[in-house]
Amino acid sequence: MGIVKISDPMHESLRVASQALSRSINAQAEHWMRIGMLAELHPQLSHSEICQLLIRAEQEGGLDLARLAGWTQPVKAKGARA
Repeated sequence: MGIVKISDPMHESLRVASQALSRSINAQAEHWMRIGMLAELHPQLSHSEICQLLIRAEQEGGLDLARLAGWTQPVKAKGARA
């Protein structure tokens, strides 16, 4: 875990959004970073499609950003055929 320095205006935006969406400031920042990273890696996807992608990933056992970003291949289940 590291420390990320952000501007005061961004911190205030995070504070407002986190209160409105019932998240901690850190959780809101992580949410925005996750959405932003996926938007940059998959510019063809809309915000709604990115959210659906994140929900499906969570339903399939948890969010693996490296896999969603295409940096790693999904692990095949035992007994699965190629």
